[in-house]
Amino acid sequence: MIVCGYPGAVHDASELVRSYLFLRRGVGLLGTALPFVLIAGNLLIEKELLYSVSGYYHSSMRDVYVGTMCAIGVFLLFYRGYARSDRAASIVAGVAAIGVAIFPIPDGTPITSTASGVLHLVFAVVLFGTFAYFCLVEFRKSDAPQPTARKRRRNQVYLVTGVIIVGCLVLVPIVELIGGLDHLRPVLWLEAVATVAFGVAWLTKGEAILGDHAPGSVR
Repeated sequence: MIVCGYPGAVHDASELVRSYLFLRRGVGLLGTALPFVLIAGNLLIEKELLYSVSGYYHSSMRDVYVGTMCAIGVFLLFYRGYARSDRAASIVAGVAAIGVAIFPIPDGTPITSTASGVLHLVFAVVLFGTFAYFCLVEFRKSDAPQPTARKRRRNQVYLVTGVIIVGCLVLVPIVELIGGLDHLRPVLWLEAVATVAFGVAWLTKGEAILGDHAPGSVR
């Protein structure tokens, strides 16, 4: 079989597809593992459950938190996607992920009490908003006239994970306004659930979940 006029094109296309799948799986693994590693690691070292995922910047797990967020950001910056909108969203998400890492929330004071905290909040909202956009819009697109059964099932995963991310985004300010729930760590669990949902969506997009990958198609 010859594609694009020369035999090597088949090999080149397969390598390109594998690169896309590797990037997607890499982002998915990092996102899925991050909350578990932060929470378990700090419980083992400091015997403490913090208020939010971002709060682990001020713990013994700081290097893990910053390193993982920056790695996710770099993966997203190098991921160019399938269409122009996909590429633009990945760049926005990559910048936001790095911004979340390098602009920490203040320790023990309201998040809006410092410029760094405000920037962190803005980057976090942009990041999770972009994650939701990937799940609800970009990931559900298809370049095939008739999506496979596996693709339709993956779309269901994207829909569920996207709704979960949006729901967590909405609930975080609500529980903050309600107050009096700090002992339950609701912000931590909502951020953790949203991050895992993001990771599952990217693992699914990388066809580590419900894969039916064929050479030449990365949708």
